[in-house]
Amino acid sequence: METPEDLLLIRLKDSSSRDEAFRELLRLYKERLYWHLRNMVKDHNDTDDILQNTFIKVYRNIEKFKGESKLYSWMYRIATNEAITFLNKKSRSLQLSSEDLQNTLIDNIESDVYFEGDEIQLKLQRAIATLPQKQQQVFNMKYFQELKYREMAEILETSEGALKASYHIAAKKIEDFLKCN
Repeated sequence: METPEDLLLIRLKDSSSRDEAFRELLRLYKERLYWHLRNMVKDHNDTDDILQNTFIKVYRNIEKFKGESKLYSWMYRIATNEAITFLNKKSRSLQLSSEDLQNTLIDNIESDVYFEGDEIQLKLQRAIATLPQKQQQVFNMKYFQELKYREMAEILETSEGALKASYHIAAKKIEDFLKCN
């Protein structure tokens, strides 16, 4: 039996229904992908730009999607790669290490009119910024987006066991950071 995602994919690959199906895809996934990216890059405007680039890539490459994973997992992977590319370019252009860039992004959160968090949320963001990039990703996906390890494994193309270990280590580091600060 075909799932709603399967039916949407069929419509996306049919040139006569592609634009309408793409609007549906945007409606279904825009917010989830926005928050995934926002957790990675911190800035609203940068997030919007990366999200737009993500959906442009999805639209241009939907014909190449083989269906070996869920459509959402494929889009999530594209978004993640776009964010990582953006962060790497930004750290190079500012001549900062990725850790220093993360700290700069956190510092800028306070002046971001779109940031609605309090001091505790800011402290959590600072703690997350101390983690290696992969642990940040896993923590954000599990903690903020409440993805299941199975979904994360498909998106990140790794084992559930590795993700559980990575999340546990990240959570412990964050806990230690929050206790000391």
